[in-house]
Amino acid sequence: MKTYKEILQHYKKDKVLLAAIDSIPHEIKPALDIDVYRALLNSIVSQQLSVKVVEIIWKRFEDLFVDGYPEAEKLLAIDDTVLRSVGLSRAKTQYLKNVAEFALENEMSFDYLTKKTDDEIIKYLTTIKGVGKWTVQMILMFPMDRLNVFPVDDLGIQQRMVSLYGVDVEKKLLKPALIEIAENWQPYRTLACKYLWKMEL
Repeated sequence: MKTYKEILQHYKKDKVLLAAIDSIPHEIKPALDIDVYRALLNSIVSQQLSVKVVEIIWKRFEDLFVDGYPEAEKLLAIDDTVLRSVGLSRAKTQYLKNVAEFALENEMSFDYLTKKTDDEIIKYLTTIKGVGKWTVQMILMFPMDRLNVFPVDDLGIQQRMVSLYGVDVEKKLLKPALIEIAENWQPYRTLACKYLWKMEL
């Protein structure tokens, strides 16, 4: 497997992206996390919230457990009102419990999932109510460090690509246009997106 530094060399044919990456002072490094179950819970908590708010709610959530780890059985045993008291919405409370139920009844180990393709993992985990494609893509990109994920539905990615490449098309044509641009990054679209998120709008 190529290192991130080696992957950056692959972007040489996209001078716009490479120039933007060069303007970012901090190097992005892999953040592999084999605990996919915990990462999925965290991803649900993170939906539509700022990083700072997520940190506060996640810490309160972890504090509900004696050892700080949200084991599935213990999570399911906690009353919904207690979970909501730490800042979780009614929907997120149910989604977290859906993940816990799934984890008890199905395989979610890193070793099991790593044998599947990206599309297979998306299909597998989106059977959990409350877990959508974007959420699983974040799992693929960060804790699983899959190399070729392109979350075209992500608003941050859309905004930065429109700004960077001067994309000016009808709304219905936006996603196809962005997918075409990202073809130049194949088969390493993940790292390009991680750098896009670091860019100032």
